[in-house]
Amino acid sequence: MMTRAIYTTAAITPLLLVLLAPAVARAQDPAASFQLPPLIVTAQKEAAEAQDLPVSLTAFTERTLRDSGADIVSDLFAPNVYFTEFTARKLSNPRFRGIGSSPANPAVATYFDGVPQFNTNSSSIDLVDVRQVEFVRGPQSALFGRNSVGGLINVTSVRPSLSGWTGSLTVPFANFSSREIRGNVAGPVVDGTLAVSVGMQYGQRDGYTVNDVTGNDIDSREAFGAKGQVLWTPNRNWETRVIVNGERARDGDYALSDLAGLRANPYHAMHDFEGHTDRDIFGTTILNRHEGARFSVSSTTGFLKWTTEDATDLDYTPLPLIVRNNNEESFQFTQEVRVASAPNAAIRLSDGAALKWQAGVFLFTQNYQQSAVNTLAPFTFSPFITFPLALTLPDAELDDFGIGVYGQGTATIGSRLDLTAGVRVDNEQKDALLSTFFTPQIAPRRDLVTDESFSNVSPQFSAAVRIQPEKTAYVAVTRGYKAGGFNPVSPVGSEAYGEEHAWNIEGGLKTMWASGRVMANASVFRIDWEDLQLNIPDLTSPAQFYIANIGGATSSGVEVDLNARVHPSVDVFGGIGYTRARFSEGSVSNGVSVGGNLIPNTPEYTVTLGTQVSHPMTTAVSLYGRAEAVFYGAFEYDDLNLARQDAYSLANFRAGARGRYLFAEAWIRNAFDTQYIPIAFAYGQLAPSGFIGEMGRPRTFGVSAGVTF
Repeated sequence: MMTRAIYTTAAITPLLLVLLAPAVARAQDPAASFQLPPLIVTAQKEAAEAQDLPVSLTAFTERTLRDSGADIVSDLFAPNVYFTEFTARKLSNPRFRGIGSSPANPAVATYFDGVPQFNTNSSSIDLVDVRQVEFVRGPQSALFGRNSVGGLINVTSVRPSLSGWTGSLTVPFANFSSREIRGNVAGPVVDGTLAVSVGMQYGQRDGYTVNDVTGNDIDSREAFGAKGQVLWTPNRNWETRVIVNGERARDGDYALSDLAGLRANPYHAMHDFEGHTDRDIFGTTILNRHEGARFSVSSTTGFLKWTTEDATDLDYTPLPLIVRNNNEESFQFTQEVRVASAPNAAIRLSDGAALKWQAGVFLFTQNYQQSAVNTLAPFTFSPFITFPLALTLPDAELDDFGIGVYGQGTATIGSRLDLTAGVRVDNEQKDALLSTFFTPQIAPRRDLVTDESFSNVSPQFSAAVRIQPEKTAYVAVTRGYKAGGFNPVSPVGSEAYGEEHAWNIEGGLKTMWASGRVMANASVFRIDWEDLQLNIPDLTSPAQFYIANIGGATSSGVEVDLNARVHPSVDVFGGIGYTRARFSEGSVSNGVSVGGNLIPNTPEYTVTLGTQVSHPMTTAVSLYGRAEAVFYGAFEYDDLNLARQDAYSLANFRAGARGRYLFAEAWIRNAFDTQYIPIAFAYGQLAPSGFIGEMGRPRTFGVSAGVTF
């Protein structure tokens, strides 16, 4: 595996050098004045230049999101980033550097405008009126606490304009009868003081997978999403912003089928029952910020409610054996208050040293409920059960309350050295009511009422040295943390799981070359886990998963990000990631040793190459195009390493013309129709191969037209 990754990197590096060579050559041309724009991120809560932060990150600006046609976060590509994604949007699970867990307890935290999403049911939504998406790799527990042991996905919305009205309307059409409409409008109600914005998206398409039992497609999608904002700035030091967003999704069934069958006959399944997956999300965020002469105070309040309801042919065969109806709902409240030194008001420690700082308090409550009923046909549960049987597994209610206190300081010594230290203390109280029973009752009802508390201290340390004004080397040591909890569904005795901890040691180099035209960043890392939480299929309850502490694990690797403006109209970008993630000796899953096995769903390497071109035809009209190729290394589907996905690649292209008000474009994703299976898991005797899975997105293509002002 190592040899293959090295070979792939070696094969691609010359191409990158060829693409970047024009930028380096033009550095000698004094007439060349174009540069990469500065990249401002909030990866550590305060706005800062990405090149100044001692973390490995990839950011996607509003322009990049538009040019790439990304509709959801998983459409974006970055080194050592992978999404284990079902056709149903609610089950999208991000993994950074091999770190991932259950969608109900993610290891990579997703934040929308400062509000964490504690369940991926609410994080994989359409990107309506989004300004920027940041992938921050490595533990971020010192500032962000729970669920950020693997990293952070930070999504921020476009701010309504206080100076003028803007808007757009886009209508894409594509194969699989896909049709959409996207639009937004924003502007001032009172110039310079009060502004509003409204954005919306509606889309639907037919499914990719044919049910051979009925001839119907089963994995269709339909969703409507909207976002409204009010921005009030009564004076130059104070602002209040209210963001209300929601989404209503009505998707088809899961496209799950036997793994071997999918490989022999892609995009085909055999379900005697055709189900659906519905999801409703509604959230409100209130942001307040006051900028003083010496410090700033900010408050982030979040209310989030979501519900899902899905019905599926649980045996995923043409036989009428098992059907499941699953209902979940959650209400989440979060409140954070943060105080930080003002941008130009660092504390002077001496003539040659200054201190920037921030501190905050975060609290949350979360109520989660699930009721799932498996209806079994006669003789399915037992040859002696001659009547239909309903198994409620689970009827569960989980209540969480948590509070975290954190602080971080960065001392700048001279003009070349930054020393950063931070720490966070978290405490959580979790209560669980778990019930399982049959209707009619053929066995005793099982009820469990329990509670547990979890506490943790998460430190971080880093040092960054500016070797030259545009070249910075850094080293960072961080401790990641994920609280324990309770599984709504699990084998008897596995209802609870413990905390997960990880130490991450990372070193990196951030550079700008050719007078700001080339950005090249690299990092190396090693992660050591204790009590790794892994999402494991429950073979006693088909299509249900539970979290278990497997034991120790390690992950080490390298990441490279490259961006270059080789011409005022040509950008080139690329990224390379390599990860070696394995279970430590003594790690055990379901009583079986997995020591030395590869951690599942972790591609050995990820490589992205692309270019964005824009050419003015007249003063009012320009042509543009984008091409990108993504390469994923092989990865295992399960902790026992019994099944795997081989290496594969995807290619996407987009081209069009844009005028002052109108634009039109054509695009194609997965241009060479690569067939791959991004998600599969063990399924016992119900699957002939022992595994079921879903195909990845096939080739899709279409056209878009719209108007902007």
